[in-house]
Parts: sequence; structure tokens; C-alpha cells
Amino acid sequence: MLINNIKTRNLILFETISGSRSFGLATENSDTDIRGVYYLPKEDFFCLNYIPQISNETNDITYYEIGRFIELLQKNNPNILEVLASPEDCIQHKNPLIDLLKPEDFLSKFCKDTFAGYAISQIKKAKGLNKKILNPIDKERKSILDFCYVLQNQGSISLKKWLSENRKFHEQCGLVSIDNTKGMFALFYDESRDLKYKGIIQNEEANQVSVSSVPKEEKSVAYLFCNLDAYSTYCKDYREYWKWVSERNEDRYNVNQTHGQNYDSKNMMHTIRLLQSCEQIFKTNSLNIRVENRDELLDIKAGNWSYDAVMQKVESLIQSIEHYHSISKLPDMPDLEKTTKILIEIRENLYC
Repeated sequence: MLINNIKTRNLILFETISGSRSFGLATENSDTDIRGVYYLPKEDFFCLNYIPQISNETNDITYYEIGRFIELLQKNNPNILEVLASPEDCIQHKNPLIDLLKPEDFLSKFCKDTFAGYAISQIKKAKGLNKKILNPIDKERKSILDFCYVLQNQGSISLKKWLSENRKFHEQCGLVSIDNTKGMFALFYDESRDLKYKGIIQNEEANQVSVSSVPKEEKSVAYLFCNLDAYSTYCKDYREYWKWVSERNEDRYNVNQTHGQNYDSKNMMHTIRLLQSCEQIFKTNSLNIRVENRDELLDIKAGNWSYDAVMQKVESLIQSIEHYHSISKLPDMPDLEKTTKILIEIRENLYC
């Protein structure tokens, strides 16, 4: 089933403009997102053709089947609660049955987990982005050789430097593990290549050093330490960084680079807005998604706030949420029995 199908068959129960335009944060470059609710024809609902959600290719337009919509409301999903709380000037169509769904029947203390929990995950993501911007990783991947060191006097030097200074090649080296140590090896060298040592690593993609069979009469020329923990951390950071580079929105990244604040300013603006909504729920037992601090939020989006200033505001909002949550009279969870009966009543009216 496509969006055109539910429109031509008059299956839409609710349709509203969502996102920045409903929040009062739209600018001349803002997209117009549409969210809505539909119901399935009786024959589809009662057979195997249940379709919980329909979206266009870009997800700018999304409709939820009434059962799925109420299920997400019962879970205090922030996006869905915001759709239900849409300002009147954003609503394009509303079947009278939707008036049976009232935000106050769904708001609960669980919103702390869904609203603030999601916001905090975005803050962690922003901190990760901050780290990525400030600490770019070269495209040329390091090998485990870059994490090997040769003990020298009371310190150490990198293996690569030691090899260069001593005019040796890692392919002619042989390593033997030293008992009761982690990452420590005795290093042997075969000038003749007759002993067939395995070298420090077998190839550039190796994720550990190689050990060789060394005759007992051979004497080590040095001791080597391989920092496997640091190499493992580097590999993880390398994968994450270049995955981020391949997936990042270049336009947004360039904007973030232009304002130079080292965080995704648009994402952080919406994170703060979400925390404000969470605070409002526990202060007022209601949800009004039209923001009262448009200029401040757009100032953050423009990158006019330092990273530290944004984090200070975040911390302040989280402390406030904790306080109002502790004294809130909202139920711990939505009343599932009551809201499920509302769904049944809506379906009975639709299928009668």
C-alpha cells in the first residue's frame, strides 16, 4: 500500500505538518515534514496484510496505522507524542475520532526515559562528533608495527626507528614470548635469512605480531613491547571515524566547520528542545511543542554558542528534569487498559 492509496481511499484519520515548522523553528530553508495517522480497510486489518507504517522515499512524509500510533503513544515515543500535540495551525486534516486521543492520557514519568534518555544519547553522539572533528584520523591506516617499541636504556624507542637506526628489516626478525608478561618479546635477528624467522608481522593487515621458532643457541638482540591494547583502541577509532566520514551529511558538516564550534549545531538545537519538552511535561503535566525561546535555539543552531556553553545548558536542563520528575504527580506509565479501550472504540466506529 502506498501513500496515494490511503489518500484516494479516504483512509487518513489525521494529518499534520511536523518538525521545525510545528516547533516554531522553521527558517526559509526548512523542509516541510508531514506526519499522519491512517486505518486499514476491514479486510486488510483482519487478514495478513497489516501495514503498520507508510513513508515516502525520503521519510519526509510518514503515516502510522492507528493501532501502531497508539502503541507508540503508550510507549511515550517523543516523536509520536509531538504529532498528537501538534498546534492547531499545523493540522491539515483530523477525523473527529482522533479527539478521543488526549495527550494527558499518555503522558507519564516514563517520558524521562524516552525524551531525556534519547536527548542524552544525542549528547553523547555530539561529544563523539566533537572528538572526531578535533582528532581526525589519517586515511592511511597504521599497522601493528606502529604500536611496537624496543626497550632502550631506561626507556624505549619505536620499533620502526630502531630498525632504521640499526639498518635492520622486520622481515628478518624473530620474536619469542617472555613468560609471565603481556606484550613482551625477546627479539632475535637473522642476517643470513637461513633461520626462516616469521618477521614481526606476516602482512600489513595482521592484528597481532608473529612468534618464531628460534634455536636455543641464538641470542636476543633486543626486547620488544607490543601495545596490543592501544592498537585495538586505534582500530576501533579508525573504523568509527571513517564510517562517520562516509555517512556524514556534507552540507551540515560544512556548516559545522564554518561556525567552528566543533559540534553538530542543528542536532544539538533539537536535543535541547527535547530536554525542554521533557522539563515542561513534569512541570505542567502537559506538552506544548511550540517553543518559547525560538531566538535562543536558532542561535545555537547557527553555531553562536561555544561547545562548553551548550553543555552547561544541557546540564542545567537535566538537573531541572530530575527535580520536577521527583515531585511529579504523573503516573509511572500510561494506563494501558484505558488507552487500549480507546483504540477499540475507534476501530468499532471505523468498522461498524
